[in-house]
Amino acid sequence: MAKECVLVVEDEEDIQELVDFNLTKAGYQVQCAATGQEAIQAAKSNLPALIVLDLMLPGMDGLEVCSVLKHNPKTKDIPIVMLTAKGEETDVVAGFERGADDYVTKPFSPKILVARVKAVLRRRETEAPGSGESLHIHDLVIHPGRHEALVQGSPVELTFTEFRVLHCLARRPGWVFTRSQIVDAVRGAGYAVTDRAVDVQIVGLRKKLGPCGHYIETVRGVGYRFKE
Repeated sequence: MAKECVLVVEDEEDIQELVDFNLTKAGYQVQCAATGQEAIQAAKSNLPALIVLDLMLPGMDGLEVCSVLKHNPKTKDIPIVMLTAKGEETDVVAGFERGADDYVTKPFSPKILVARVKAVLRRRETEAPGSGESLHIHDLVIHPGRHEALVQGSPVELTFTEFRVLHCLARRPGWVFTRSQIVDAVRGAGYAVTDRAVDVQIVGLRKKLGPCGHYIETVRGVGYRFKE
């Protein structure tokens, strides 16, 4: 069975070698890039299973690279795990807004990074085409297997995380989810994602859903629910 390829985008040679070594040891085929332009070219020419992307890159930074990849039909479905030195809330939120799937803060444990990579890839595998029944709510249709949402018959471009949040809420209309429950449902238990990051996902979802955005209701002091 062919090894899954992970593209590591990191300009610091020692960190690049550390990540390369540990992912290779974990059974992945690893390709490395030191700049944003190299990363985009590598991702397009040899579609990796996942990208480990440093945010602090020379020239084109990681957030811009993430945006370019997520807006390209060929690379938009490749999951991205961000590496951020600051670990600040603004960096994490900005990465999620651009479609990243997870993040690891520097300095990091190689074991934690490998575990996050495995977790993201495992989530993708469990959502293979054909899994899950379609949800029809008035003018909104959600196709879990195809990772597709339609508003009044027109497809809506959602990031991986936005789609997971939408599907989580829509599966149980009327049920109130706390922000922590939303994080656990989307990324698995134990992820240090802030309330602000969840709120940003909800705001983005409402805008993209347009006339169906009001289906997502805020329950003050608790969290969110999908209108019955």
